[in-house]
Amino acid sequence: MAKSPEVEHPNKAFGWAARDTSGLLSPFNFSRRATGEKDVTFKVLYCGICHSDLHMVKNEWGMSTYPIIPGHEIVGVVTEVGSGVQKFKVGDKVGVGCMVGACHSCDNCTNHLENYCPKMILTYGAKYYDGTTTYGGYSDTMVSDEHFVIRIPDNLPLDAGAPLLCAGITVYSPLRFYGLDKPGMHVGVVGLGGLGHVAVKFAKAMGVKVTVISTSPNKKKEALEHLGADSFLVSKDQDQMQAAQGTLDGIIDTVSAQHPLMPLLGLLKTQGKLVMVGAPEKPLELPVFPLLMGRKLVGGSGIGGMKETQEMIDFAAKHNITSDIEVIPIDYVNTAMERLVKADVRYRFVIDIGNTLKSSS
Repeated sequence: MAKSPEVEHPNKAFGWAARDTSGLLSPFNFSRRATGEKDVTFKVLYCGICHSDLHMVKNEWGMSTYPIIPGHEIVGVVTEVGSGVQKFKVGDKVGVGCMVGACHSCDNCTNHLENYCPKMILTYGAKYYDGTTTYGGYSDTMVSDEHFVIRIPDNLPLDAGAPLLCAGITVYSPLRFYGLDKPGMHVGVVGLGGLGHVAVKFAKAMGVKVTVISTSPNKKKEALEHLGADSFLVSKDQDQMQAAQGTLDGIIDTVSAQHPLMPLLGLLKTQGKLVMVGAPEKPLELPVFPLLMGRKLVGGSGIGGMKETQEMIDFAAKHNITSDIEVIPIDYVNTAMERLVKADVRYRFVIDIGNTLKSSS
């Protein structure tokens, strides 16, 4: 059998990679496959830093293989398309989120839920169909099957739009799926970070009343005045929490650290829904009694399929929803990771790949 062209003519690429569990990133030369028949190749201009990048470079989930080039909030401009590509052309603004492959034949794939495909291939740190390791967006160029490429509308800024490819779809999808997108509903958002601040924006654009729930009283002004939330609860203040008992139709919980669920369940109305989108490293304690007494649900949600991700990006462009970002040069990335551990960012770091990533070769 003849060798595939991608093996014979790889594209030289350059990025920043972690080599071990220290998680420190440094310059790294590697190869991308050549543009295949259904592939879109694009110059990376910006890439967001997601909290999962931090977990992955330090192997905190026990699934990392090194070297690892993180980054799955990737946007740029198309430089080449394969002969079979139908949706994109050179010069288009595009993005790639958390996945670059799936089986295309299981029930999930046929229902536009590629994100739940058992053979879903992550954008970085996974094995691609050809056996190579996938590398993420902390790099100068990206190659992806067109099915996993998102069109970025012209009026959506690339830098502040990049984090929507992970953070945006992670909160948009559960709002839609769990029916928490109906005007007049009352939804709580737990945690005002990279996910939480975007959840507030999407929910408000859907016509939903939003209460931010946080351990930090100093985030109240930010939540109400800057993000447009309707109310604010300090989760450690028992009087405030008691006064809000039974008032919420649903809660989007974005917190990735250990935290008690009992107080949150108390905030829900009968048949209310607590949806987990954060990923704590250790299991949380789930009290069953409040679920029985109010027919309440605890659910989860992870990113979204490609159709829904495009829908989310188009919705964001229509309603001028972007992520609040701090743009950084690539050589600041290790400092940014340290700050991310301390939650010292409002609310998403975005690497200016196009202007600051220079090849060492």
